Amino acid sequence: MTTTTAPGAPSLHRSLKQRHVVFIGLAYMSPFAVFDTFGIVSEATKGHVPMSYIIITIAVLFTAFSYAKMVRVYPSAGSAYTYTRRTIGAPVGFMVGWVALLDYLFLPMINALLAGIYLSASFPDVPEWVWIVGLIVIITALNIIGVRISAVANMVMVVFQALLAVVFLVLTIGAITSDNALAFTFAPFYSMSADLASLVGGAAVLALAFLGFDAVTTLSEETVDPRRTVPRAIMWIAALGAAFFVTITYVMQTLVPDLDALAAITPDIEGASPYIALFIGGIVFQTFFLAGATVSVLSSGLASQLSASRLLFAMGRDGIIPRKVFGYVHPRLGTPVINIVVVGAIALTALKLDLNAATSLINFGAFTAFAFVNLSVIAFWWRHRGDESTRGSVLAWTVVPGIGFVINLWLWLSLDQMAMTVGLIWAGVGALYLLWLTRGFRRPTPEVAFDEAEDLPTGVVRTAKVDA
Repeated sequence: MTTTTAPGAPSLHRSLKQRHVVFIGLAYMSPFAVFDTFGIVSEATKGHVPMSYIIITIAVLFTAFSYAKMVRVYPSAGSAYTYTRRTIGAPVGFMVGWVALLDYLFLPMINALLAGIYLSASFPDVPEWVWIVGLIVIITALNIIGVRISAVANMVMVVFQALLAVVFLVLTIGAITSDNALAFTFAPFYSMSADLASLVGGAAVLALAFLGFDAVTTLSEETVDPRRTVPRAIMWIAALGAAFFVTITYVMQTLVPDLDALAAITPDIEGASPYIALFIGGIVFQTFFLAGATVSVLSSGLASQLSASRLLFAMGRDGIIPRKVFGYVHPRLGTPVINIVVVGAIALTALKLDLNAATSLINFGAFTAFAFVNLSVIAFWWRHRGDESTRGSVLAWTVVPGIGFVINLWLWLSLDQMAMTVGLIWAGVGALYLLWLTRGFRRPTPEVAFDEAEDLPTGVVRTAKVDA
């Protein structure tokens, strides 16, 4: 049946422009993420981190193309959950949204964990839990105040990180050129010691760095002219991130081409980057580097909590999870306050988990979402082929997303055993909850099929169709 939402129904305020969306996406990706995982992936790939970045970039570009297509059709909060629900079916959409929660809910926890690691290294006398809890409190407060303030804060922090990264790049190049034993070669991309399995395994870990282009699709209902703005922002975020990550890791891998060279600089493979900063620029630059790392986790924490709260809002508004709790928007602030607090509480698991475990869990959700967004493009084309909405090359609607799906499936299967076990258990819990929710599929999965978003002024609630 068709109904009209009542006056005062929850809606999000449309205030973001393309520059805000791009900077939120880059902040979510966190430019400094390239430093967080370098030591781990360098060990796993036997010194070929840039090549693993190229592999994950290929997967990301195919998937970004699919996201750009879907956001033009369904510019509403919910991202992969919304696309799958609308093109393949409500139960499948529920499962994709449920698994994607691993991605969205655990990333703020990773940023809190990194804050503890970085700041404890600088201030060893202060307990690590103080930094973790402190970061969570700050980002929760900023996100409750409003999305525009969060966006402006992210713009400032991303620029600061980018400047520090440029200095890091220049100093690293200087260290390489001053050492006669080092030279710029093709070796960081490929050598005799490289093997495909380790490169793909490294790429599976590095997917964490590219989540920003996916996250901004959850902001469509808060973006001005989302059909035009968000697709452009998606491609800019993916392209800028790829260029930055490959360039930085190439010079880092040239400086420390193997584990022996890395071990000579740092006693800690997982936390290698601060020691590399000390090696190339001394204690002064290391201090600035750690400041940039702190800003990075604050910036990424803001953006990731923002997106997670919007995914919960989309599912709550649709009745997939309790509407009164998760579909609530504060009438004055215009933000889903309860969801923001819930995500902050979940981030406190940083007090117990380690970086490797959290990263693997996030990528389980990420690859699941990426794969189904690619399938959603094909499903949408199949349902609407011949319509104005699917004009253009058939290859663009079928072959390109098909390749994206296969690549993401391959990367998903390359995740470690712990991630697969926990991820599949989480999916199983979601399936049981869906069975209970639908009483064994005797009832339809609750869903609200929103009309394609229009550029409505703040406070105006759109008409919705409720499928009973």
